Amino acid sequence: MVYLILMLAQPKKQQFMIKHPRIVEPSPRWVRAKFGSIYIADSKKALLLIAYDREFRTRYYFPKEDVKTEFFEESDYKGRDGKNKYWHIRNGDKYEKNAAYTVVDPPEDVQGIKDYIGFKWNQIDAWFEEEEEIFIHPRDPYKRIDTIKSSRHIKVVIDKQIVAETNNPTLLFETGLPVRYYIPKEDVKTEFLIDSILQTGCPYKGTASYNSVKIGDNIYKNIVWYYKDPFYETGHIKDLISFYNEKVDIYVDGELISKPQTPFS
Repeated sequence: MVYLILMLAQPKKQQFMIKHPRIVEPSPRWVRAKFGSIYIADSKKALLLIAYDREFRTRYYFPKEDVKTEFFEESDYKGRDGKNKYWHIRNGDKYEKNAAYTVVDPPEDVQGIKDYIGFKWNQIDAWFEEEEEIFIHPRDPYKRIDTIKSSRHIKVVIDKQIVAETNNPTLLFETGLPVRYYIPKEDVKTEFLIDSILQTGCPYKGTASYNSVKIGDNIYKNIVWYYKDPFYETGHIKDLISFYNEKVDIYVDGELISKPQTPFS
């Protein structure tokens, strides 16, 4: 069972987090992992582990018969806890150290992945569900994102300066996070924005680019982001600009909303 908890730390502050027990379930999706010129794993029987803790992340695990283990080389690496058997992968001139592992002794709540094979996500060249490439990590089937056009009046204030104001926002609702307000570029005072080299990836929205904001002598680093080419499910936010609710003052229909407590605070 998956559920969302909004904890009130104090009357005007919300803490957002997902209370999410670890889940192992069969995936109905055709899943492939590409390594160089080959699909090192190709399965219609993969298991999806859904997890949001330090020990595990949301990942796919494959039955041995769906993995090309002939490209594996034995490793003496034991991992942090010694509970997995690790393998190097070699395909011609391409080599990745400790890139695959057999789950030997998983915790009781994820016993379903015992003897399955996992891969370190970033040591695989590309991941596919059906014919679509996926990024960052598998998407959680229990997580939802909605983008909805609105006519609410949104005003963003930083250091007493209005930096954005619109009656034409797009609101993004994402499980476990506060509402994000995406604002057309023409309604943002871009003269306050400074280019940033920061980019981050989201498996649901795509690659975000960032700006900092300069007000007088004060610079607020990487508090603005936008998606040049979002995934199609969130295409409404293309080139719109959003600000971290956690770090700026946002007024919605004239009311100042409280700054939420999130991992981005």
